[in-house]
Amino acid sequence: MRPFVFTRIQYASGDWDTDQRMPSNLLNSLVEYTTIPVDEKEKIVQLTSVELFRSPFCYLSGHKLVEFSVQERTHFKKYVENGGFVFVDDCNHDIDGLFAKSFEQEMARTFGAQALQKIPNDHPIYHSFFHFEGPPTTSFELNGWGDDLVHDYLKAIQINGRIGVLYSNKDYGCEWDYDFRNKRWLAEDNTKFGVNIINYALTTV
Repeated sequence: MRPFVFTRIQYASGDWDTDQRMPSNLLNSLVEYTTIPVDEKEKIVQLTSVELFRSPFCYLSGHKLVEFSVQERTHFKKYVENGGFVFVDDCNHDIDGLFAKSFEQEMARTFGAQALQKIPNDHPIYHSFFHFEGPPTTSFELNGWGDDLVHDYLKAIQINGRIGVLYSNKDYGCEWDYDFRNKRWLAEDNTKFGVNIINYALTTV
């Protein structure tokens, strides 16, 4: 089995380089809880590069505008339709924010107006490793960050019955952006849902 590589998508618009400690934290969790072999280094891939198609899992995030070029849009669509998985996280935690609005418009432009839909809280992704009753709440939601809402759902674009794009307004990236050595101070490891996301991505290809 090839080592899992945490691949971050670099896109031309907006700010893609967020939550820089989060990938190593999730990789540490994969080592701690699973038998999935991992590459310790995050990989950054431009959305226009063919390198994108070498990774079964990719991460895309930001606070600002998301507006793909024609080539970026073509690659994103081809990647997802060919079995790739993209976890997209809104760092603003705001359904009315610039990232959220522009990303959802981009997905409508790429896959169709109705492609991005809420997924039920009993979806298999919530049971792919650990068991959750829907998406775990983040401290940013509880502290009133962003739109001051607790989002009790995630959205997804599904291709042939499997998630190709998982979309969150919950700001998991910031929630998991800390030195992994500080995890021992948490009452409950908040990265466990990240393990579910990656495990789902790797087992449903």
